[in-house]
Amino acid sequence: MEVVSYLFFGVMTTLVNFIVYFFCRDLLQFQFVLANTLSWIASVLFAFVTNKKWVFHSKSETKLAWIIEAAKFIFYRGLSYLIDMASMFVCLKVLMTSDFSAKLFTQVLVVIANYFFSKLLIFNNNKK
Repeated sequence: MEVVSYLFFGVMTTLVNFIVYFFCRDLLQFQFVLANTLSWIASVLFAFVTNKKWVFHSKSETKLAWIIEAAKFIFYRGLSYLIDMASMFVCLKVLMTSDFSAKLFTQVLVVIANYFFSKLLIFNNNKK
């Protein structure tokens, strides 16, 4: 059931990411690095809440435990941001793919990496 809920909220997080990215790219005419960064921030905030509460059912006993968990989440999402940005760069600047194709490809990589980061390194100690 955990994988199913992760995939559901992963799709929802990806939607947040796509919506913010294309809003920034198409409507605000932001360059892809800024648009991708803003979409990453929005999706990380969304993912932290949904992963903590509904996917991994993590309960923080203290404020310090919550802060540590949030810091680990942000750190590992930062690593996936580097995967995302490097993949976007290669797709857009080297392979010359469309924004949509690049974003779709990078999000598949990011969702897989984030599941393992979350399962093994972030939400593994605070289940009740």
